[in-house]
Amino acid sequence: MKISQKNARVSKCFYSFGAFQMNANKMSQMNYSVLLVDNQAESLQQSTRELKERGLNIIGCLNYEKACELLKIDGSIHVVLSEWSLPVREGSDQKIEGLEIFRNFMALRHEVTLFLYTHITDSQMLTSGGIINGYFFKGEDVYDDIVRKIKAEMRDKRSAPFYERLVEYAKKAKDSWHTPGHASGNSVKNSPYVRSFYDFFGENLFTADVSVSVPELDSLLHPNGVIKEAQEQAARAFNARYTFFSTNGTSTSNKVLIQTLLKPGDTILLDRNCHKSVHYGMIISGAEPIYLMPSVNNKYGIFGPIPKKRIIEAMDDALARKKKLKAIILTNCTYDGLIYDIEDIVKEAHSRGIKVIVDEAWFGYANFHREFYPSAMAAGADYATQSTHKTMSAFSQASMIHVNDSDFEDIQDFFMENFNMHASTSPQYPMIASLDIARKQMVMEGYTLLQRVLELSDLLRKSINSLKKFRVLDLPDMISPEIKQDNIRLDHTKITIDISQSGYSSKEIEHILLTKHNIQIEKSTFNTITILLTIGATYSRINRLYLALENIEKRTGNRRANGSEKILKKFNLEVSPIRFRPRFSFYADTEELPLEDTEERISARMVTPYPPGIPLLVPGQIVTQKIISTLQMYRNYGIEIHGLESGLIKVLTKQEEERLNNRGFNIDD
Repeated sequence: MKISQKNARVSKCFYSFGAFQMNANKMSQMNYSVLLVDNQAESLQQSTRELKERGLNIIGCLNYEKACELLKIDGSIHVVLSEWSLPVREGSDQKIEGLEIFRNFMALRHEVTLFLYTHITDSQMLTSGGIINGYFFKGEDVYDDIVRKIKAEMRDKRSAPFYERLVEYAKKAKDSWHTPGHASGNSVKNSPYVRSFYDFFGENLFTADVSVSVPELDSLLHPNGVIKEAQEQAARAFNARYTFFSTNGTSTSNKVLIQTLLKPGDTILLDRNCHKSVHYGMIISGAEPIYLMPSVNNKYGIFGPIPKKRIIEAMDDALARKKKLKAIILTNCTYDGLIYDIEDIVKEAHSRGIKVIVDEAWFGYANFHREFYPSAMAAGADYATQSTHKTMSAFSQASMIHVNDSDFEDIQDFFMENFNMHASTSPQYPMIASLDIARKQMVMEGYTLLQRVLELSDLLRKSINSLKKFRVLDLPDMISPEIKQDNIRLDHTKITIDISQSGYSSKEIEHILLTKHNIQIEKSTFNTITILLTIGATYSRINRLYLALENIEKRTGNRRANGSEKILKKFNLEVSPIRFRPRFSFYADTEELPLEDTEERISARMVTPYPPGIPLLVPGQIVTQKIISTLQMYRNYGIEIHGLESGLIKVLTKQEEERLNNRGFNIDD
């Protein structure tokens, strides 16, 4: 009986979301709306009537608080026409004036277009602050002008120039006398052996898969046409000065930036838990890394942001030691959804003349909802890489590089050389089109979609927490004491579930979900599983996951203590010094030795246990007895260790160590 009541409560929760989802679907079918905010009822009534007669969908209000409320709940609003001075609320004498109004509107909905619609004519009383898109004077007949300006703005926002041009070209059905070899699919659709390949992917994919031999579709490596136009629109949408499309993923994007900003001998601060592409960037660039240890939650094996104090101390220490410190790279948000106070870190770095790169692989949508704002670009970071495919509607490998660096014009040619060095000369054009479409979707309905995902997340958390053996971790559960004062936030689209009371290991639950319930999760640690909600999440998927976990809860697990708690408590992030730069160590003469025989030798490769997925060794690092003991412990518990093949580690030969020392390539600690 109690179980039935519990299920009824959860079903009621889901039913309420169903109504929300239907409203969201209706909203997506509507045209855009214009919010008209006027402090005079008669003026508001007349302007609303005139603009509606000219085809605009007008939503009107008389005060600031009502305008803010409408912006929060109505994702169809894309344009705001507002007076310069507004009453704060209905019946109040308190007023809010000037740029404060528009800045607050922008903080709520960064993608909206703002116009000043006022009786004030004295331009010296007004300022745009860089965020107001235009001015209209109420004393003139400006209604037609307003409509023209708004429609022009919205045509630009709603267009997807590269995608539209690609579709147009594909429909021309031109004979292909150039690459790719399938020739619009002719090589496979007429084949008795692989016709199914053509049938599965369809005619449009093959006709749109063209080559750089088509001038009207522009070149990704030297954009000066429709790709350039699409990239400029993306820059406006994502708050950047420049945006570059990448079809080799954020892994390549990270390496391009590192190779552009760092020369051999330069120094960079980076998270030890950063993506492996950043570690590889160290090898390519020849830079000296100073690894910063992330915070660690030993109870759950969650690696969080680097403590702000540690970042500041590392910058000051490197500069005091006369290091050529050029940049710092951070991952925001983390894999588990922990969000830095990035704006404050950017200010600290810039005050010391240090560039800031942010790997936003899991946080590319941050610019489109106040829950996540500010994005790296809005926070003042110099560069951001973004896996548009991970959390938006782009195809796999589709990524973007965003630039706000005021010095970028001085190095833009060098950046493009590095971009060309890593990018393919035969990029896939449907992938570029997906980046164009992902931008368009986020600009037009990103707020509505993200609001829906947050509603879904809240409902899923409540339903999982109604179970007895599963619990969704919240921010206080996930962060360690050392970052409690760092203004860390949690991205609620990443849901981490404590499974320690279930009677199963995380790997067993992952297997049951996959094989019995046809559910694939994002990742697992020793005692948690993590799921990722994206803008593609649905009510049906949420309900299926909940019912699957409820089903598992009713089963009897016989999991005994597997030592994971001991592993988590013993895992020590204190690492040994780096003797040689990663580039020298990676390309050095090496030998393979048993783990037990590597004390005081120099690692030539990364050695990384999974989980937790953080390298204990990187190229150039000294192997200590503590690291050997830790790796032995992981191995004894059956943990997968990348870089420890058959119990052997690749290290520099003694002769190579001596050679590098004699040439002065060792790092002065």
